[in-house]
Amino acid sequence: MGKLDGRVAIVTGAAMGIGRGVAGALAREGANVIVADIDETAGAGTAKWLIDEWGVQAKATRTDVTDRDQVHAMVDAATAEFGRLDILVNNAWRPLGYARLEKTAEENMRAGFDMGVMAAFWAMQRAYPALAEHGTGRVINMCSLNGVNAHMYSVYYNTAKEALRSMTRTAAREWAPKHVCCNVICPGAKSAAYERVAAANPQMAAAQEAANPMGRIGDPLDDIGTVAAFLASDDARYLTGNTLFVDGGSHINGVQWAPEVD
Repeated sequence: MGKLDGRVAIVTGAAMGIGRGVAGALAREGANVIVADIDETAGAGTAKWLIDEWGVQAKATRTDVTDRDQVHAMVDAATAEFGRLDILVNNAWRPLGYARLEKTAEENMRAGFDMGVMAAFWAMQRAYPALAEHGTGRVINMCSLNGVNAHMYSVYYNTAKEALRSMTRTAAREWAPKHVCCNVICPGAKSAAYERVAAANPQMAAAQEAANPMGRIGDPLDDIGTVAAFLASDDARYLTGNTLFVDGGSHINGVQWAPEVD
């Protein structure tokens, strides 16, 4: 028996990296999962992995989270397929490169807010009636130490993620009477995005790993996903409006972050 048996989750950006790890951890606790990702083939692979590994029901749906109609269709697919929705994990992100603030294109700022804020806003609005129905509603929004620590050269990402944190706390306050708990995870894990930056900046990546109090960068399934599964469960039913730094303690003294840019 898992802590999430009979519950239904949506995880955006679940085809790979942290999203895939979170989807796996939820499935391991018994949740049925809608795997939402713009990469249809990779999403289908994640759904098959969840079914084969943990025997849950899983369905992949191609979703561009910057398209409101597709986000609404994603939420509707969960309730149509499984008859309910208990857990919404807003994780999807599309990298836009790195640049100094004065060189950041306006379209990248707008794209960052579409991906990081509006996508979650549309999903949360659409999902709220289902999340509030059974007293088991959970929203888990993936934010970042990049925003908390104001890391260089990613202003569009930093500001979008901090706006998402504020929106999460607002929802937590407004939705608490319906027992819809809304929390943030700021993860430190070897996601696909992290691997790309590490490959381009190996010395910085080595410094990050060495500076981590636990001496390593986290695993998407067993380090990040397990915390998401906790937040999704009844064990966290009295926890809302919080930011959990799931990073091996990196946030305590800050993170070495100075990628090479022009």
